[in-house]
Amino acid sequence: MAEQDTFWGHLEALRLTLLKMLAAATVLAVAAFCLKDWLFGFVLWPLHDDFPTYRALDIEAIPLQLINTQLTEQFMAHIKVAFVAGVVAASPYLVYALFSFVAPALYENELRVSKRLIAASYLASCTGMAVNYLIVFPLTVRFLGSYRVSAEVMPMLTLSGYIDTLLVMSLAFGMVFEMPVVAWLMGHFGLLKSEWMSRYRRHAIVAILIVAAVITPTTDMITLSVVALPIWLLYEVSILLVPKTACQPPA
Repeated sequence: MAEQDTFWGHLEALRLTLLKMLAAATVLAVAAFCLKDWLFGFVLWPLHDDFPTYRALDIEAIPLQLINTQLTEQFMAHIKVAFVAGVVAASPYLVYALFSFVAPALYENELRVSKRLIAASYLASCTGMAVNYLIVFPLTVRFLGSYRVSAEVMPMLTLSGYIDTLLVMSLAFGMVFEMPVVAWLMGHFGLLKSEWMSRYRRHAIVAILIVAAVITPTTDMITLSVVALPIWLLYEVSILLVPKTACQPPA
């Protein structure tokens, strides 16, 4: 009976934790929805000449006209962007709340390692999304916005297409930048060795170029290199983090 009470008690605690996480994300999403001008000023900033990357490279943004093709497109785009902004803004609390629920079940050494692992994973994901927003996405938009198969075809992009591309690329880069964390974790459990990664470096470079080509559907070698370079650097960092010999997981 006590075990059953404990099970239902944990289930109730999980329910409350999830409700708190949902409430935090919802409140911040509503706040983001109300800050429409600021929110879309940030989202559409890569279309303007004063974007930091363009100023650093001393280049101009390509004039690109976003169009609205459906009656509800702008309103749905507003909701989508506000929801994502709310989740991103609430993500530190979401991670903290979820970890606080799991932490009591961990031993002291597991707790210490978990804190470092979660912090590294969160920072890596944020860094990946920042790299995409500041470097990869604006250069991709600049290239694709100026690419024409004929002078008779004027480049135009729907608002939903622009936003979806930004979100998908940000998610992809957030996941790709988790490579060192995943590599360290696999090495810790004896599933990966640095000597294996060094031996198959050439194969990895080919795979990285394929991944970069998928993330940025463009034939521009400059943009492809901009995407592939940080992924390759992450691979090299992973080699340094993964032990040469397999480590056994803690008992």
